[in-house]
Amino acid sequence: MNDHIQPDGSEHEHGALGDAEYAEFMELAAEEGFDVEDVEGAIEAAGHGPLPVLAIIGRPNVGKSTLVNRIIGRREAVVEDKPGVTRDRVTYEAEWAGRRFKIVDTGGWEQDVLGIDASVAAQAEYAIDAADAVVFVVDAKVGATDTDEAVVRLLRKAGKPVVLCANKVDGPSGEADAAYLWSLGLGEPHPVSALHGRGTGDMLDAVLEALPDAPAQTFGVGVGGPRRIALIGRPNVGKSSLLNKVAGEERVVVNEVAGTTRDPVDELIELGGITWKFVDTAGIRKRVHLQQGADYYASLRTAAAVEKAELAVILIDASESISVQDQRIVTMAVEAGRAIVLAFNKWDTLDEERRYYLEREIETELAQVAWAPRVNVSALTGRHMEKLVPAIETALAGWETRVPTGRLNAFLGELVAAHPHPVRGGKQPRILFGTQAGTKPPRFVLFASGFIEHGYRRFVERRLREQFSFEGTPIHISVRVREKRGKKK
Repeated sequence: MNDHIQPDGSEHEHGALGDAEYAEFMELAAEEGFDVEDVEGAIEAAGHGPLPVLAIIGRPNVGKSTLVNRIIGRREAVVEDKPGVTRDRVTYEAEWAGRRFKIVDTGGWEQDVLGIDASVAAQAEYAIDAADAVVFVVDAKVGATDTDEAVVRLLRKAGKPVVLCANKVDGPSGEADAAYLWSLGLGEPHPVSALHGRGTGDMLDAVLEALPDAPAQTFGVGVGGPRRIALIGRPNVGKSSLLNKVAGEERVVVNEVAGTTRDPVDELIELGGITWKFVDTAGIRKRVHLQQGADYYASLRTAAAVEKAELAVILIDASESISVQDQRIVTMAVEAGRAIVLAFNKWDTLDEERRYYLEREIETELAQVAWAPRVNVSALTGRHMEKLVPAIETALAGWETRVPTGRLNAFLGELVAAHPHPVRGGKQPRILFGTQAGTKPPRFVLFASGFIEHGYRRFVERRLREQFSFEGTPIHISVRVREKRGKKK
């Protein structure tokens, strides 16, 4: 690691900036004509760190996805009048009253062979496990059902803060129906119409009171505490086999019989002389008649594991073409802001032709994570397992790295001078200065004289990676444009 780069494990009063560095930076901002409050707001917004997680749970057809769409302000979660609807994505980012948080949507219910109660409970468990607070949605018109009561018992056991949403209260006449839900023992029912927006503001105010400003750090507890590694990938890609191989024993049941499901397993495993906590997300197998639902469960469990982890080892079956599902899992880990290692399994089974085409697929299908360390392994034989730990350590180092503001601005000055932004509409915007607002992952805020195009931002990110060894980590770059100064009267 370069000597001018410092891993940053703590947050100062001014985000990632120390007092002296902050004072120097604000002086620079003032010289360039930026308002102090504007600069402080940009640094705070860019350096928020991990966002608190809110789980939306409830039985089928109570309006969970409609509520999610209402909260995030756009129609993104799939809404349909029947249970069993699946969606590719289960996490969204939302904002209310200036505070940002993540939502885990647990729609997509289905009545499987174990019964609807089991389906509700299973999804609720996964979501609650990853959440800092829960919105429990109940249909006020129907009232509390046996399934609702089962979920209440689950919530009490979990001990997470709960906001009770009495949905489908479209007018004053429905208020009495909502009042009956006091009987659930979860406190005040908030009467809401997710469809029309009635009462959602008051409910979200209660959500903000329940959510922590920042989620508890559940990983890296104390100096030398075990780092949390999520082992993720498509069903049957070899996650359990890989976990057993790195553990050196049969810790996890490996079963190719369709229909095997079980709880996620957290395993303390010594690898490369270091103890790691592996969060295994295997165990979801495709049932032929419940294929869509099984995929949805897998996505939900993967999202929960990634939220709990520092780094994701994404296992990909090298013997098969890189699939859309592989790409979605990669995107999920990137959007969660986790360090990433790509592990291509079954490498020992590939012939020269397959290896050639796989390299082409990686270049095109996984271009968004070209920066991630890659290992070619065999979970069955243990081939190249010794390369896994160095790749993990490299990615975590990049994830935690902070560049001092002075060094960053020297780099930006040289970059802008050598490669200025293209002229657009007769104007040439310039990056004036910047700072790293946070780590885990690295988050930068750049201050500019005008709008910086997406292509130029990608160029700056690429050069940042080259210069400061940000390998294996997403980088978040936000740009704040200097407002035009008003003419003096």
